[in-house]
Amino acid sequence: MGKFGVKERNLEGQMVVDFGKRMDMAVVNTYFQKREEHRVTYKSGGRRTQVDYILCRRGNLKEISDCKVVVGESVARQHRMVVCRMTLMVCKKKRSKIEIEKKTKWWKLKKEECCEEFRQKLRVEQQVRVIKDRDGRVITGEESVQRRWKEYFEELMNEENEREKRVEGVNSVKQKVDKIRKDEVRKALKRMKSGKAVGPDNIPVEVWKCLGEAAVEFLTSLFNRVLESERMPEEWRRSVLVPIFKNKGDVQSCSNYRGIKLMSHTMKLWERVVEARLRKVVEVCEQQYGFMPRKSTTDAIFALRILMEKYRDGQRELHCVFVDLEKACDRLPREELWYCMRKSGVAEKYVRVVQDMYERSRTVVRCAVGQTEEFNVEVGLHQGSALSPFLFAMVMDQLSEEVRQESHWTMMFADDIVICSESREQVEENLERWRFALERRGMKVSRSKTEYMCVNEREGSGTIRLQGEEVKKVQGFKYLGSTVQSNGECGKEVKKRVQAGWNGWRKVSGVLCDRKISARIKGKVYRTVVRAAMLYGLETVSLRKRQEVRARGSRAEDVEVLFGSDKIGQD
Repeated sequence: MGKFGVKERNLEGQMVVDFGKRMDMAVVNTYFQKREEHRVTYKSGGRRTQVDYILCRRGNLKEISDCKVVVGESVARQHRMVVCRMTLMVCKKKRSKIEIEKKTKWWKLKKEECCEEFRQKLRVEQQVRVIKDRDGRVITGEESVQRRWKEYFEELMNEENEREKRVEGVNSVKQKVDKIRKDEVRKALKRMKSGKAVGPDNIPVEVWKCLGEAAVEFLTSLFNRVLESERMPEEWRRSVLVPIFKNKGDVQSCSNYRGIKLMSHTMKLWERVVEARLRKVVEVCEQQYGFMPRKSTTDAIFALRILMEKYRDGQRELHCVFVDLEKACDRLPREELWYCMRKSGVAEKYVRVVQDMYERSRTVVRCAVGQTEEFNVEVGLHQGSALSPFLFAMVMDQLSEEVRQESHWTMMFADDIVICSESREQVEENLERWRFALERRGMKVSRSKTEYMCVNEREGSGTIRLQGEEVKKVQGFKYLGSTVQSNGECGKEVKKRVQAGWNGWRKVSGVLCDRKISARIKGKVYRTVVRAAMLYGLETVSLRKRQEVRARGSRAEDVEVLFGSDKIGQD
């Protein structure tokens, strides 16, 4: 959509814009600056507006040199003629092909090997081969790029933030631990997903699933030996770290990547067994929504929206602070982890077992130009581990014990924290208490990413400060992937959900529009990629009739393209 339209956009005009976004098309009329007389397509009495448009593929917009309304010419009553001047390439006439006997191509005999090699090459091509050093200079050599990746992650995972050393101790729980049972291993195997990237040992979990009861007996015996000796195999201590871009910021900056560790699947099974036992002992506070049974992002988003709506209906102000922690998992001091585990009532046997998981851990960075040299990891939790999310929730539960309030005033999803209050002074005081409680134990509150929002603000109440520094005040915040607005509306979130559905559609349009693919496969792809992105979090939103019509209309168009008719009821 260009910037040279006529008057305000109504519902029908918005539908044209939405259609253009969905199909990656451009509204040609709006890209050329003309007098209003050459933009108005409908004229009747005193009414003058623009209702007739020319659309083209966005990639073909450069081939169009002019578009305007021809004054004095009309195709229908009150509708004026719109003309467009464009350059067309005349294709040569194709020669008729001679039918010859079809032969089997040699590469079709090795279909699986070729597909796998193609996927590997495509994955490498999509990775960034050039990055920047700590001073912002671009590095191009393969060895230099490898050294930079190693330097960044080695520094990140081996340096702690400043913190106070604990002087008080905590009594350890001397408790007898039962042996690992076969049913525990079966449940852990059932929870493990197939098709995941393997660790350095190259043994996928599918191996254990295929072996059936023989695998269960072997793993039960192995895990009992590890539990008794408190020493796991040395091969489990090694991992491969893969940088994953966060889809925001400079793609060549290492700080905009999250390091995910590929670990041994057998070790992850062992972690699943330990995690199941720890969850029976440790009770995490109700304010924690992350990685808890029967809780999800939807619950946290819904709780926040309901609180905002209540204060909006009562015409009262609600002050919210969205706290961001810098490198929370990577910089967590392990001494704090052991302390919090003991304080939570975990048996000393399990504490030593978890300590063994992190002892002498080593990793290499796998990037687009190869693997780096191996280095030790002495700080933080393993990102990509099955046990790490629950351990982090346990730590946050203990560190926030003295500062958190009731559930609707404090909400946590792992390291995403929301602090709410009825007054600006109170929320500022609560933020300072949280900062002190977390930073004295090795966490770091981000000054640049922590944001403040006032819901139903009646007068300019200003912003808040954190250690004398102003916290950024916003009118909307993307919380757990769902946008909340200070005025309590949800128009932006509906637009983003529809746009997310269209983006997903464009990514898989080659599959959805292929006539050779069955409707069943198309339906699965559509539900997984398009519908899931479009409907995420919308169950927490109070939709107006106009917004509901827009969302339903977008889904109806998708289904009509898929199956040739409107089958939204069956979707």
